[in-house]
Amino acid sequence: MLQPIKVLVVDDSALMRRIITRILESQADIKVVDTAVNGQEAIKKATALRPDVVTMDVEMPGMNGVSTVTTLMRECPVPVVMLSAHTTEGARVTMEALAAGAVDFVPKPLKAGDTGKMARELARKVRVARRAVMKRYPASSVIPRPVVKSSPGKMELLAIGSSTGGPAALQVLLPVLPAELPCGVVVVQHIPVGFSGPMAEHLNRKCKLEVKHAEHGDRVLPGQVLVAPAGYDLTFRRHAGQLCIVLDKGNKPVPPGGFRPSVDVMMNSAAEVVGNRSMGVLLTGMGRDGARGMLAIKQRGGYAVAQDESTCVVYGMPKAAVELGAAQRILPLPQIAGEILRIV
Repeated sequence: MLQPIKVLVVDDSALMRRIITRILESQADIKVVDTAVNGQEAIKKATALRPDVVTMDVEMPGMNGVSTVTTLMRECPVPVVMLSAHTTEGARVTMEALAAGAVDFVPKPLKAGDTGKMARELARKVRVARRAVMKRYPASSVIPRPVVKSSPGKMELLAIGSSTGGPAALQVLLPVLPAELPCGVVVVQHIPVGFSGPMAEHLNRKCKLEVKHAEHGDRVLPGQVLVAPAGYDLTFRRHAGQLCIVLDKGNKPVPPGGFRPSVDVMMNSAAEVVGNRSMGVLLTGMGRDGARGMLAIKQRGGYAVAQDESTCVVYGMPKAAVELGAAQRILPLPQIAGEILRIV
């Protein structure tokens, strides 16, 4: 019989510690080994107990979630799942925690009726986090960027898809791309509604490229990154000769195991509309979303790159693309920026 997943629960609220413990221990394969009331205690107990996963409140007095994650990654690397408030500040700090090394996050319920949904999501993400490989990339490990000419390039569109571990991977990849990148960039990251905008703002502060939360009708322009809004599928169309964004909320619920936005939907559209002037990059993430879309880009004469297993937090989406024969190159995360600049 498999050993249960050992979890340390960190929250300054006694009520939340009880709720989270009850949620997790209702699962036969999860055991809460202890709780902590603040960041300092979390570091001490994580070092002593060596849990498989830590769940942590984003907003704590004193040593907040970001500082605690940063210290844990340095002193006692362990997969961390954050619990985030549905507030502007909560979303902003969550993005910082993911950039600091947290594997994933779960939004706290807005109302009592949402507790069941949060419980299912938390248990699922704890299971995923247990399999996560902790990765940290200092700036010195990223391949230096070559000089990019300001003339039109071979590619019109760089389409990037990611899921678990994606926000941190994007913070490694995008900031080393130059402001004069000769193609537009579109990012689909699996993320709950209300958090894609703060993620775009966080990346914009880190990047030389302009990073914008995509809106319906936005043009795809060189030197700009458009982040797909959570809850919408993103596709492309031509309008007056310009490549533009189409957003669609859909009229049906997302099927089990599906996502909105979907990397497959975005990349399939890129293949259809942009063809051989599209480049697909598939980063760390759970599941198979994006594999078929990458294959479509390759089949239309575009170029497709998958992140390699050794640098993925979760080697799911890129693995699916590799198994499908969709990836022309399989590269460690720090080398992907150099490959992008070689191709575009």
